[in-house]
Amino acid sequence: MQEISKEAAQRRTDRIMAFEHELAQLQQDGVVQLTTAQQQSIQSHHAALLQRFTDTLDVDRSTQSKQLSLGMRITSFLGALAFAASMYFLFYHLWGHFTTAAQVSVLVIAPLLSYAATLLLAAHERTGYFSKLMAMISFACFVLNLIMLGQIFNITPSDKALLAWTVFALLLAYQSRIRLLLAAGIICLTGFIAARAGAWGGWYWLGFGERPENFFPAALLLFIIPLWIDHRRFDGFAPIYRVFALLILFIPMLILSHWGDGSYSMLSSKTIEHSYQVLGFIVSAAIIWLGIRQQWNDVVNTANVFFVIFLYTKFYDWWWESLPKYVFFLIIGITALLFLFFFMRLRNTMLHKSTEVAYAASA
Repeated sequence: MQEISKEAAQRRTDRIMAFEHELAQLQQDGVVQLTTAQQQSIQSHHAALLQRFTDTLDVDRSTQSKQLSLGMRITSFLGALAFAASMYFLFYHLWGHFTTAAQVSVLVIAPLLSYAATLLLAAHERTGYFSKLMAMISFACFVLNLIMLGQIFNITPSDKALLAWTVFALLLAYQSRIRLLLAAGIICLTGFIAARAGAWGGWYWLGFGERPENFFPAALLLFIIPLWIDHRRFDGFAPIYRVFALLILFIPMLILSHWGDGSYSMLSSKTIEHSYQVLGFIVSAAIIWLGIRQQWNDVVNTANVFFVIFLYTKFYDWWWESLPKYVFFLIIGITALLFLFFFMRLRNTMLHKSTEVAYAASA
């Protein structure tokens, strides 16, 4: 049987448990009756699958187990933060007692040892909690490494540190399948690309945030990466790329729709603001259509949120000062109802199409 991720095994386990409950209900209602041989065959197959998933991937087979697993993930994350903070303050507390050679040795060895420990734990631990905790500690050590080496040798701060952090975070994320480190790597990559774009535009790299348009190349790259790279082995990675891409696209557009002076364009501030307001509507609507077409729920939901934000901020600009407040909120309510009817119609259309596909497949 082909390799399966823990997340995919958990979804399969949930489907098996739901199937067993539904089958029992159907038999109780007299809708279907399986022979003894059929029922035993299904039960033995499911039991073997569940046992394999439990032994190798530590899946949850009950609601209580899922709740405990969530608590363990939260505890693992908090533990990683606590260990990272402890090392940071320990280094600063003892730093003055070390020679320069000792300081450099500690900074170089710490991320290497923690990285080796991450690989060792990942190879021998089936739950993944401790390896993920060690991976986050390793990333914190690496970040601390570059910062303190820069202070020791009085190196001028550079955006290239962001690129190094990106590579290390993504390396750990893909090796340990940690979505939190993937998000950290995406944030570092976004900062590096925006800083490079700002430097090419004539700005000092630390001032890249003063031009929101510097983030657009990063948004485009992040949206394309899941199309280039097959992420079927890395459950949940592709949606993270897409959601971050949309956030990095829409948040600067939203800022520029109210702050035209932040644009590189030589047009008037009002013209830039109006242009980004219109562009926000068009782009968010187009991405909603794309998400529905590709069945990317994460894209549809994110773009829908920003479409509503662009719409309601425009309502505020148009009518907040000129209309009575009860009329303003009445317009908001009526708009919400219109959207509700639109989405209900769209949902019914999608359900109708999925039913047609199911009938065609069974024919």
